[in-house]
Amino acid sequence: MATPLRIRTDEPSLRSPSRRHGGGESLFRRASTAAGVLLLLIMAAIAVFLVVEALPALRANRGNFLTTLTWEPNGSQSFGIAALAFGTLVSALLALLLAMPVAIGVALFISHYAPRRLAGVLGYVIDLLAAVPSVVYGLWGVVFLVPAVQGPFRFLNEHLGFIPLFGGDTVAGRSMLTAALVLAVMILPIITAVSREVFLQVPRTHEEAALALGATHWETIRIAVLPFGRPGVISAAMLGLGRAMGETIAVALIFPATFDISLRILTPQGNSIAANIANGFGEATPIGRGALIASGLVLFVITLLVNMGARLIVARRREYSGAAA
Repeated sequence: MATPLRIRTDEPSLRSPSRRHGGGESLFRRASTAAGVLLLLIMAAIAVFLVVEALPALRANRGNFLTTLTWEPNGSQSFGIAALAFGTLVSALLALLLAMPVAIGVALFISHYAPRRLAGVLGYVIDLLAAVPSVVYGLWGVVFLVPAVQGPFRFLNEHLGFIPLFGGDTVAGRSMLTAALVLAVMILPIITAVSREVFLQVPRTHEEAALALGATHWETIRIAVLPFGRPGVISAAMLGLGRAMGETIAVALIFPATFDISLRILTPQGNSIAANIANGFGEATPIGRGALIASGLVLFVITLLVNMGARLIVARRREYSGAAA
């Protein structure tokens, strides 16, 4: 009589996967939680440091920190963030407006139009452009872009001067629009790279369904690719906007370092929070350093608000784009 086959349930290969991997999963969960908590603690520590260092200067300020246009913390101790915050936001938004159409077009070309070899080369070049130091872009802007844009700026001023953006009695290469152009070139690789990866994640079934219904290549992109990738493109835009607002050296070399609020983007005026910190920190008095740190706190808050707004937009649009699936 044959001996019945007995199966040993204590063999390692037959153990439950949850038992075999439970220790590793628990360790990874705890490490991930610790990393998230550590990140929040670091951000809170940065905020506390900025507030503590800025309070003495804010107490000594003889002007209104939010509305004063002058910046004289080393002299009359009267300074305000109004002009700097205005220049930061306007230059960053102009850069985003200039970079977004080009970035989306390049990302779509790489992901859906270019041959595979050409797409690989272009993707590699885009990734390399994202790694170029900002000082290189700043030097390119000063040496090449500032002289090159004076002719086109005069043309815009002469023919479109009735529009407030292009008006003004004086046109110069070192202006708000020039800084925005440099920032647009800087953030273009980031937005392109993220958008390209998002477009490549579109389910193939979505595109095949559109083509099966008789859609052209462009119509397929318009009704299947772009709606799916909209949250990712918004996130890419916010990444680019964050870098544009926090950029220091490039805009410090371009901006004429004035403290005025004006919508005339061709005139020789403009400044930003980051550029002002870079230009003034070396020669600042204790009150001046506190004032610069206070302006850094404002930039910190603006960046947080922008990212929170982006998260809300992405969360509201995700359910309509199909990205949640």
